Amino acid sequence: MDLPNLAVVLRAALSHVPEERKAAEESLNQFQFTPQHLVRLLQIIVDGSCDMAVRQVASIHFKNFVAKNWSPNDPDESQKVSVSDKSMVRENILGFIVQVPPLLRFKSEEDRIPLYHIVEEAFPRLLSIFSKLVQIVNPPIEVADLIKLICKIIWSSIYLEIPKQLFDPNVFNAWMILFINLLERPVPVEGQPIDPDIRKSWGWWKVKKWTIHILNRLYTRFGDLKLQKSESKTFAQMFQKNYAGQILGCHLQLLNAIRTGDYLPDRVTNLILQYLTNSITKNSMYQMMQPQINIILFEIIFPLMCFNDNDQKLWEEDPHEYVRKGYDIIEDLYSPRTAAMDFVSELVRKRGKSNLQKFIHFIVDIFRRYYEASAEVKPYRQKDGALLAIGTLCDKLRQTDPYKAELERMLVQHVFPEFSSCVGHLRAKAAWVAGQYAHINFSDQDNFRRAMHCIVAGMRDPDLPVRVDSVFALRSFVEACKDLNEIRPILPQLLDEFFKLMNEVENEDLVFTLETIVDKFGEEMAPYALGLCQNLASAFWKCMASSEADDEADDSGALAAVGCLRAISTILESVSSLPHLFTQIEPTLLPIMRRMLTSDGQDILVPLDNYVSRGSDHFLACKDPDYQQSLWSALSSIMMEPNMEDSDIEPAPKLIEVLFQNCKGHVDQWVEPYLRLTIDRLRRAEKPYLKCLLVQVIANALYYNPSLALAILHKLGVATEIFNLWFGMLKEVKKSGIRANFRREHDKKVCCLGLTSLIGLPVDHIPAEVLDRIFKATLELLAAYKDQVAESKKQNDDAGDDMDGFDADEDDNDDEEVESDKEMGLDDEDGDDINSLHLQKLAAEGKGFQPADEDDESDDDFSDDEELQSPIDEVDPFILFVDSVKGLQASDPSRFQNLMQTLDFRYQALANGIAQHAEERRVEIEKEKLEKGNAQ
Repeated sequence: MDLPNLAVVLRAALSHVPEERKAAEESLNQFQFTPQHLVRLLQIIVDGSCDMAVRQVASIHFKNFVAKNWSPNDPDESQKVSVSDKSMVRENILGFIVQVPPLLRFKSEEDRIPLYHIVEEAFPRLLSIFSKLVQIVNPPIEVADLIKLICKIIWSSIYLEIPKQLFDPNVFNAWMILFINLLERPVPVEGQPIDPDIRKSWGWWKVKKWTIHILNRLYTRFGDLKLQKSESKTFAQMFQKNYAGQILGCHLQLLNAIRTGDYLPDRVTNLILQYLTNSITKNSMYQMMQPQINIILFEIIFPLMCFNDNDQKLWEEDPHEYVRKGYDIIEDLYSPRTAAMDFVSELVRKRGKSNLQKFIHFIVDIFRRYYEASAEVKPYRQKDGALLAIGTLCDKLRQTDPYKAELERMLVQHVFPEFSSCVGHLRAKAAWVAGQYAHINFSDQDNFRRAMHCIVAGMRDPDLPVRVDSVFALRSFVEACKDLNEIRPILPQLLDEFFKLMNEVENEDLVFTLETIVDKFGEEMAPYALGLCQNLASAFWKCMASSEADDEADDSGALAAVGCLRAISTILESVSSLPHLFTQIEPTLLPIMRRMLTSDGQDILVPLDNYVSRGSDHFLACKDPDYQQSLWSALSSIMMEPNMEDSDIEPAPKLIEVLFQNCKGHVDQWVEPYLRLTIDRLRRAEKPYLKCLLVQVIANALYYNPSLALAILHKLGVATEIFNLWFGMLKEVKKSGIRANFRREHDKKVCCLGLTSLIGLPVDHIPAEVLDRIFKATLELLAAYKDQVAESKKQNDDAGDDMDGFDADEDDNDDEEVESDKEMGLDDEDGDDINSLHLQKLAAEGKGFQPADEDDESDDDFSDDEELQSPIDEVDPFILFVDSVKGLQASDPSRFQNLMQTLDFRYQALANGIAQHAEERRVEIEKEKLEKGNAQ
């Protein structure tokens, strides 16, 4: 299925007509395994000219397909996704991510000039101060604070790119000598606080952390040859040759504290392990680690993976905090344990040939010693670490001989017995590991049943962390269960335990399990739908109250509330063919809808757009309640509120646009009230984006009914004021030369339609001099719109072209890495197979991002990623313009002739170009209609 047809099918999947939606879903299922289907979905997801709703459907379809079909649950099962498609997705996924709105925008060279001046003036003095501070013997703690401040200045200066002054080898070396001095220097023993929470924030440990932070940044961002632009490769090679290895040696020395039981802050440990993990794929660095790899793996990494005193203290004193930390993504960024798991994963993935077997033997030996020891001396904490390691390596072990054949036996012998362990953290870890392996092909289904029933029993465990881990593991077992009769008898019990836990813990991930159950059982959830929605609504209100009560707290409460809404949506979808249930559920959901659709709730645009655009007839005809009056009351109260910020009322003009476009010819009585409202707010608007939206309301009113709208503008005495403002905004440009206003394709199109609608009005409505301004402004706008549409298409085509050339480029890139190692006197070993061409391309793309000229206006405001379906989607502005001009020529030849005579050569060329393009568009549209008809 080609791209245009796939987009048509995805749009049909949104249809409110069940037959159309079902046909689209069947079509997607039919073609989902065809070659390049995944790649085409990605292309639609990043296609800025494609309707946002279609892109969202494509995104959901892509996510679900990958989750179910990327790696078969049974290792012996044939691959459903071709190797070539997998390769193409892997190579392009990061490149596509940067195209997904909103784009990150880097400052232009011009905007960074002040920084360069600061660096040029301040850095030599900072270096001198830094050097003197480092040389002080027995420095007081105040010196640490000063050094930390200098480190933070350096960190801020190198975060995006290295200042040009530091490219001087002598200058850079002077800084590096000082940083490595700080890295090597032991932290003073005297004066260290005893309290671990205060100790980690002590000045000298902060200096150590910031030093490592800076060196990591230099290493990972600027010292990697594969990520660098050509002009920076010399710097990267110099860093690798002169500093990277020395830093690695210092890091290994610091990590020795873990072996000896000395203190090392968690954040410092995490940063050092990140450096080691990044070094695994670099042949030169791995050669340095290789002689010590056993010490690193078994005496540093593995102990970090084991349950420790801090875990035990938190488990006993604050189990809720233990759960939160265990499932908090932010905590993972700072956790030594997570960094250790990442190191093991990367090591066996990239250097598995020489490390996987010995690591597994090490784990098996722990299992053996634990099994043989008496209960009093069993190494419980080491067993916990071994289980964590086995769970971490799940994907690798499921695909690797001879381990994949032994997984079921391993689970039965070493994991399942811990479901009944006297040690709580082992019960929790057993649940987690079982969940990781729920999808393997059990030769004995009794083992699967045994594990699942132990997981269900774990939901009633006296320890909260065990209950939480059991719920998460249950999700995997529900997904993997081939016979739902295994679950049906205990479904009420499951739901009951689930909601008991939701009353204790606010966690978005909990809701994923419920969604999986609902999705799996579909309409069978009907008897439970009301109760589920009531419980979820109750949980929603609790989460919202928790989130609002503490503004300084993390977002777990808000995320859990979102999860509740998503689960409710899943339930409603599962019983969508049973509308009688909706009347029972409505009283529970209406308060939530009111809460989320008020000014302090979520954006009202999407739901109200749906009501107006999809149910236009009912919206217009219904008088009890009067929806038109209700919409006016809501929008007028928002737009007239003097204390509301510009950004807070942006949905209001968008909704007025929805009204005029979807109800053309049926809301004449509302044109004047909405124009009065819009003009009043326009005079008070400050943000350029809001001004654009409000002017577009006027453009939409003109497109709705040009005579009526123009008469109202004259009646209000604002016609000249509005058109002068509009034309001024059209001419305004930013420092870079791009338009300051109406920068989206949609903005330009709406303005074109509004202005074009005026061309056909008689002379008593539009004087000749005004027509001249309208005509020229519309020509320039159409030309800009044409260029923008062409550029969007070119970018999409280029993305497709890039995919075609990726395989060939990758070999060149690997050769380059080997060559760079040889230049440093190093031999190539078993292959640095990291695929980083896409990262290199990202670096190149980052350089080409458009600069944000004005700091007070986000470019995200002007992206086309939020567009909803609209009747004007089918209106071609070029054809409308040409037809309007032809109409003027036929109805008033002399007026047309006078207009043409006012055009200079440039405008004549523009007019001819637009006329030619309009005819091309007629041909293209007819061709598209024909192809669409043939496809059906």
